[in-house]
Amino acid sequence: QVQLVEYGGGSVQAGGSLRLSCAASGYTSTYCMGWFRQAPGKEREGVAGIKWDRSIRYADSVKGRFTISKDDAKNTLWLQMNSLKPEDTGMYYCAAERWCGSLWDGSPVNYHYPTWGQGTQVTVSS
Repeated sequence: QVQLVEYGGGSVQAGGSLRLSCAASGYTSTYCMGWFRQAPGKEREGVAGIKWDRSIRYADSVKGRFTISKDDAKNTLWLQMNSLKPEDTGMYYCAAERWCGSLWDGSPVNYHYPTWGQGTQVTVSS
């Protein structure tokens, strides 16, 4: 079972940028991975997902502002977040599944991954 550890959270003003990373203990080349976030009092929501074949999908709320990428040489997942808004505030989690199948294509942003990191806090102030 792969283990995931997120880094890079912090506090930033609206309009600023942050880059989150997720270090995996296994070889990410065979994994589907995703970023999720949860704001206080709200349900967890998918932000972006990337499949082992490099297919990428984003939530409408972050399209054009966030970029997900995966460096398989470093077994690391990234989330570059630009033009941050206060509504982007929340705990950000990465998640993974090895060799995800066609079910991922049906729900690429809110896929039900079996493995999760502990999360990293992002706070955007106005």
